[in-house]
Formats: sequence, structure tokens, C-alpha cells
Amino acid sequence: PDGGRIAFTSIRDGYDIYVMNADGTGQTRLTGGPGDESPNWSPDGKRIAFWSPKDDGYGEIYVMDVDGSNQTRLTDSPENDYQPSQSPDGSKIVFYSYRDGNYEIYVMNADGSNQTRLTDNSAWDGSPSWSPDGTRIAFQSNRAGNPEIYVMNSDGSNQTRLTDNSAWDWKSSWSPDGTKIA
Repeated sequence: PDGGRIAFTSIRDGYDIYVMNADGTGQTRLTGGPGDESPNWSPDGKRIAFWSPKDDGYGEIYVMDVDGSNQTRLTDSPENDYQPSQSPDGSKIVFYSYRDGNYEIYVMNADGSNQTRLTDNSAWDGSPSWSPDGTRIAFQSNRAGNPEIYVMNSDGSNQTRLTDNSAWDWKSSWSPDGTKIA
């Protein structure tokens, strides 16, 4: 969040989460689980959300302090939960899950409570990302026949397709001012 450090996944010791200074120095391994991925900073830079199959073999959402301590499991689903993204105010986490038999977007409070499904269709929805002001969520969906970029309000309403491409479009990222999506 302050531009001074980067959290990333590396397969040098298995899939683990590391942090390093922005210049590449000070690389430190934070996790040691099988398949820890998708680190996402809290807005205040004190916590990192991630997903891991380390406890039950299914991807679950966790948070930890930036030194790797206090790892706390937030979800407990019989199916995979993936790619957490923390809201700009730190109060919510959006993620996608297969828990209802299809990949859909969910949101929960930062402590794991109040897990709520935002999308509900027969397509595959995933890779959610909060807008900088916290009012919208960009995501990918294959409801048009192949993955395209969509955006919706943070409560799941007003789901709107943004791209129309014969190739796959996914993994969107908001510009800092929220006016563009890469």
C-alpha cells in the first residue's frame, strides 16, 4: 500500500508467499503451506489476505500479519475459495468460490463473518478486484461464452460487461483514480 514493499507468490520452495522491498532486496518467505497464493495487502499495510489448501486440501481464505504471524483462516468451505481482494477501507474481502457448485463471487467482512454471494448464474465468475473507492468490483465471467471483464456495484447489483473479445480477457486491475481498468 505504501509502495515500499511487494507481496508475491513464488514456487522456489513450493507455492509460498514472500515479501520484499520494492527494489528486490529483503526477500522474506512468510508461508510454508502447499499452494499458498494470491497475496493481497490490507489498505493499512498491516495484514495480507491469501488463499491456501493447507488445512483441508481445499483452497480457503486466510489473513496474516505482514511478518507471516497470526495466520487466521476466514472461510471453511467444502469447495475451493480463491483470490481474496480487500476493500479500500479494509472492512470487506471479496473472493470467488465453487461452494455452490459453480464459481461465483462472494464478499465477507474482514473477520470472515457475513459471507454473501454476489453473483448467481450458470457461468464461471472469478478474479474479483475492488475499485479504489470501494463502490464497484471488477471481475471476469464466461457468461458470454468466453472470459470477459465485467464490473458490478459492491452489493452485486448492476453487473455490466465491459469487454467483447473472441480471446480471453481476465485478471483486471483498477487505475489508482478508478477511472480505468487494465
